[in-house]
Amino acid sequence: MGTVEGGSAAGPRIAPSADVDERAAIGPGTTVWDLAQVREHAVLGAECIIGRGAYIGPGVRIGDRVKVQNHALVYEPAVIEDGVFIGPAVVLTNDRYPRAIEPEGRLKRRSDWRAEGVTLRQGCSIGARAVLVAGVTVGRWALVAAGAVVHRDVPDHALVAGVPARRIKWVGRTGEPLRSAGGGHWHCPRTGDRFVAADGILTRLQQPS
Repeated sequence: MGTVEGGSAAGPRIAPSADVDERAAIGPGTTVWDLAQVREHAVLGAECIIGRGAYIGPGVRIGDRVKVQNHALVYEPAVIEDGVFIGPAVVLTNDRYPRAIEPEGRLKRRSDWRAEGVTLRQGCSIGARAVLVAGVTVGRWALVAAGAVVHRDVPDHALVAGVPARRIKWVGRTGEPLRSAGGGHWHCPRTGDRFVAADGILTRLQQPS
C-alpha cells in the first residue's frame, strides 16, 4: 500500500485486489477500487476515486477530487489538476511515434524514447473511450466528447468531439453549453457566468459584486 499524504484520520480506502505500489502517495479520503493499479511514485490527492481496473502510471501527478473511471489508462508523465473527470476506458497516451522495435530489429527499451504526458487542467472532463495523443493539454472546464481522438490542445471551456476532435460548442463550469448573447458574448444558463470569445479563446468575465 502507498503512503498516506496529509496526516488525516480519514485515510485512503484501497480495495484488497488493487495493486498500489508502496512508493506511491495516496491522499486522505481517496478510494482505489478493485483491480486498479497505481504505480511507483504516483501522487494522488485527497478525495479521489480510482475506478475498477484503472491504471495510473509511474510518477503521474493527480490533484484533489479527481474521478478516474473504470479501466481508464493514465500513462506517465501525465499531470491531472483538481476536479478532473476521466471517463471509462479513456486512454492518455505518452508516445508520439510508437514502435516496438528499432529499424535494425532490436526491441525498444525505456531509454530509446521520450515519454510525453497529457495535461488535464482544472475541472475538465474526458468522455468515455476518448483517446488523447501524447503531449496535448486540455484546458480548464473543457469537455471532450465520448469517443473523441484529441491530437491538439483544447482551449478552456471548449467542447470538442469527433475524430480528430474539433470544437463544436463552448461550455460553462457545469458542463452545459453556453448561450450566445451576441457580439462574441456568452452566458451560462445555470450559473449566470458571463464570457467573451475572441480569436478562439473564451474568457470568463468578472462578475458584478
